[in-house]
Amino acid sequence: MSKIRARVFLDYLRRSKLLTDSELRRSLESLQAKHSGKLPGKTQVIVDHMIEEGVLTQWQCDKLLQKKYKGFFLGKYKLLGHIGSGGMSSVYLAEHTLMRRSRAIKVLPRSRVNDSSYLERFHREAQATAALDHPHIVRAYDVDNQGDTHYLVMEYVSGSDLASIVKEQGALGFEDIARYVVHAARGLQHAHEAGMIHRDVKPANLLVDENGTAKILDMGLALISDDTAELASLTVTHEERVLGTADYLAPEQALNSHEIDHRADIYGLGCTMYFLITGHPPFPEGTLAQRIAKHQQQMPPNVSEIRTDCPPELSRICMQMIQKQPEARFASCDEVADHLVAWLEESGFAVDQREQPVKRQVTTASVVQAMQAATVAPGQSGGDQSAIQLVTGDSGPGVVQPDSSRSGSSLSGSRVELGNEQVGSSIAGAMQSTKHNLLDQTTKQGMRPIKLSHDSSSAKVWLTIVVILVLIVGIIIMMMINSSDDSTAQRLKHRNSNLSAAISTTYNGCIADNRTSYGKAAGAIADENKKRNHLR
Repeated sequence: MSKIRARVFLDYLRRSKLLTDSELRRSLESLQAKHSGKLPGKTQVIVDHMIEEGVLTQWQCDKLLQKKYKGFFLGKYKLLGHIGSGGMSSVYLAEHTLMRRSRAIKVLPRSRVNDSSYLERFHREAQATAALDHPHIVRAYDVDNQGDTHYLVMEYVSGSDLASIVKEQGALGFEDIARYVVHAARGLQHAHEAGMIHRDVKPANLLVDENGTAKILDMGLALISDDTAELASLTVTHEERVLGTADYLAPEQALNSHEIDHRADIYGLGCTMYFLITGHPPFPEGTLAQRIAKHQQQMPPNVSEIRTDCPPELSRICMQMIQKQPEARFASCDEVADHLVAWLEESGFAVDQREQPVKRQVTTASVVQAMQAATVAPGQSGGDQSAIQLVTGDSGPGVVQPDSSRSGSSLSGSRVELGNEQVGSSIAGAMQSTKHNLLDQTTKQGMRPIKLSHDSSSAKVWLTIVVILVLIVGIIIMMMINSSDDSTAQRLKHRNSNLSAAISTTYNGCIADNRTSYGKAAGAIADENKKRNHLR
């Protein structure tokens, strides 16, 4: 990282507009108070002070120290840090500039904008997520674009994904495993009832917040069961017949990702449960093609053989979820959750509201309608150069670029899965209304037109009377205005006449006075001449 002088750093900070003038002044005054009224000359001292006060983040300071002061704002959001990057997008931690609420913003790289498949899939994820409202699904609040910068505003969950948790801690406890799978199953059931199949259920797409609640992330590969939806065959159009992650891919999904039902998600969730119990996926070895073939042809070792202390009921549930034939699995995700809840209760573990089913009235038609209504056409919003440069490959001076890796600027303690790459994330917060608020699309469907009462004829009579009264009052007001205008004009005319007379009188008086003065002067001169002639 390049070293810059303190004065240069403060100049870049002012240009970035990350702080208002008053905020910057207060921070510097506080710093001066700690150093006998003098501003330290070392840049790092200033940086450490502002991070300690919470007015700047480490990521923001790192960018400023790299002489990059543009691109910290995207729409109405101020970027606080880079969470992670994947093959399809970059995710940033952001704060609403007015509401001061934390959000996770997924930004589509500019290089992907011209790829219709990626752009449509990006919008698809926003639309699919916005059509769902469940405590175990990460919510989407807004989708928008500024020029070529397309972004999705999501719920921010302070926590980690299950892949990262297992990587750091090893295989989990059986109670935690059962609860996380129940949470995921309840969320998936909600999606299935809306006619939506996730198609990419895996540990990295399950976030766990600070309260131990699991939430489903990333609906980018979701399949809509309504064949009339234009986006339902998006990947078929682009000849992408197999979608998902190999280690958690159902046998039928590996053959054709578009001819599956909700039981493919049950298989993926079963493989996820296998991973949580054993610490690795069902088939951890072999090439990609070999692992996919094993999922189609053979059963993995029973989890109880790998982890001998696994309760028999948990082992049975897990192995039934990953049967090769869909009809041999559980019939629904609710059935999976009910079996696990029963085991928790029999084992003496408390079961709270998070493990209970949450019913939402969401239909396939409403999901498709919300997805179509929420589609954002490229270039509809006004462009902001600094925001556009945020995700471009341009390397102009002072421009903040999205990080290409997790090193350095990634936020610690949180992770997310984008594409096939594990990266840092956290995605919980409250909903707010924004320009293209997708949630509004679903609420509006339930509205009904207000009907008049049965006595409509009486209402019409009163309405006619009111209209006539309004017209009469309007006519009277206009007449008063015209009368007032005439009276004012007459007064002005009289005033102008008096003024002209006064000016004429004054002028004539001045002329008369001048003539008298000239006569007196001439007489005085004549008398003086007579006196001179007499003396001679």
